[in-house]
Amino acid sequence: MNRAWTADEVLALPVVVDLVTAGSVLGMGRSASYEMARRGEFPVPVLKVGHRYRVVSARLRELVGIHDQPTPVTRPATPFRPASGL
Repeated sequence: MNRAWTADEVLALPVVVDLVTAGSVLGMGRSASYEMARRGEFPVPVLKVGHRYRVVSARLRELVGIHDQPTPVTRPATPFRPASGL
């Protein structure tokens, strides 16, 4: 039985993951993941690197509806002071 992935775990994945990890995120087992990849039916694009299958994590996040949260830019609060002598 596959475990359930949290949004934080999915966001923490590296840029590219192996096929078994990608399948697990989608609730699929190892055999089903490889079979779908071989048939070209895996739910997201699969990269074949040598004899290995890889999946771009951003595509997984898009599919399951988890979007990267941009890091907010914080600026120190400074009061507005008009320049003198203008």
